Amino acid sequence: MKRTALYPGSFDPLTNGHMDMLRASFALADRLVVAVGVHPAKAPMFSPEDRVALIEDVAAPLAKKAGVELAVRTFDNLVVDFAIEMEASLLIRGLRDGTDLDYEMQMAGMNRSMAPGLQTVFLPASPQDRHVTATLVRQIAGMGGDITHFVPPAVADRLNDVLRKA
Repeated sequence: MKRTALYPGSFDPLTNGHMDMLRASFALADRLVVAVGVHPAKAPMFSPEDRVALIEDVAAPLAKKAGVELAVRTFDNLVVDFAIEMEASLLIRGLRDGTDLDYEMQMAGMNRSMAPGLQTVFLPASPQDRHVTATLVRQIAGMGGDITHFVPPAVADRLNDVLRKA
């Protein structure tokens, strides 16, 4: 039986911190579903299709090397419902600091109440990526700053294209 893990997020944009979590997740599952959240009330920098394509482009070679099946899907419902739909038994959550832990512990408790068969796995961010957030990357890029240390090269290129057209 394949062990499926779900790694949800907005991934707007995909950062080196996300990549850190993906690499760690590949060691935990036979199949990893990256779940790109779509929220009608939010105005993302990248369309859901762009986010899916970027994740597939950057993560697929790493998944193949790790021998893990990778699926990248969008969702617009509760994470636990989407995890059940994807037949996931693990929910991957990254932790940068104690603030993340407090919030994620509450979410893990709520999720476990709604989906007892879904186990939340907390993965600590690597020290070199702990400070990286998609929000900060968007802000730095929007003000003309260099984001190449915070995102994969393909993401930096695409983000710069989006900003040039804006």
